[in-house]
Amino acid sequence: MLRLTGISKSFREETALRDISLEFASGETTVLIGPSGCGKSTLLRIIVGLVSPDSGTVELDGREMHPEMMLEERRSMGYVIQEGGLFPHLTARQNVTLAAETWGRGRDRIDARVGELCRLTHMPAELMSRYPAQLSGGQRQRVSLMRALMLDPELLLLDEPLGALDPMIRADLQKDLREIFRRLEKTVIMVTHDMGEAAYFGDTIAIMREGRIVQTGTLEDLIERPSDAFVTRFIRAQRSPLEEVSR
Repeated sequence: MLRLTGISKSFREETALRDISLEFASGETTVLIGPSGCGKSTLLRIIVGLVSPDSGTVELDGREMHPEMMLEERRSMGYVIQEGGLFPHLTARQNVTLAAETWGRGRDRIDARVGELCRLTHMPAELMSRYPAQLSGGQRQRVSLMRALMLDPELLLLDEPLGALDPMIRADLQKDLREIFRRLEKTVIMVTHDMGEAAYFGDTIAIMREGRIVQTGTLEDLIERPSDAFVTRFIRAQRSPLEEVSR
C-alpha cells in the first residue's frame, strides 16, 4: 500500500534520515522502533506530509506523493501524535469532528460516526462534551484515536500513542488498540521505543539506528536471525518487556 524509496532528510547540519527504503503491506501493522533520535518520528511526519524529504519518494497505492497533493491525501490518513495533541479549547467531540466539518460532512453522518467510534474505542459518549483537561490520560488517547479514525482513513499512523500513560491504563489501551486494528483491517504504522509493545502489535518490526533501517522482519527474525550485533544488543536490553508479552 505504501512504499518509501531512498528517503533522506537533514535539519541544518544534522542528518535525520539516510536513504530509507521500506514497504508497508496493506492491512498489516508495521512498527518502527529504535533508540531516541534515530529518525522514527521524522519518517512518520514525512509519510503524512508534514515534513518534505530532501530526496526520495513516497508512493501511496502506486501514486507518487507531492506536496501539492498532500492536503487532499491526508483524508486517507489518520495521525495520532505523541500525547494525543488535542486542541485544549475544543471539547472532545469538537476535536473528533473538526476535520469532518471542515470537509463538509453532514450533521447526521457526523453524529452517526461519532457514536460508532465511541463504541469502537470504548469511550463513554457522555464524556464527549468535556474538554481535554477534564479527561484522564487514557480518555484523551481514545479521543485522539477517534479523531484519527473519523474520516475512515486507509492508513493509520501512530507516534508513540501510549508512551505517556501509566502501566495499567497502557495495558488496557494496548488490548483495545490491537482489537481495533484487527477489526478494521487498516494499514497501521506505529512508532514506539518499547520492544514489548512492538512485539505485541507488529506484523513487521523495523529497527532503526542513526537514521537508517537496520533490519525488518518478524520478532522471530530479529531474535533468531539478527542482521548485526546492534539488533541483538537492542533486543537484549529490552528483555523484560518481551518476557511480559510472551506471558
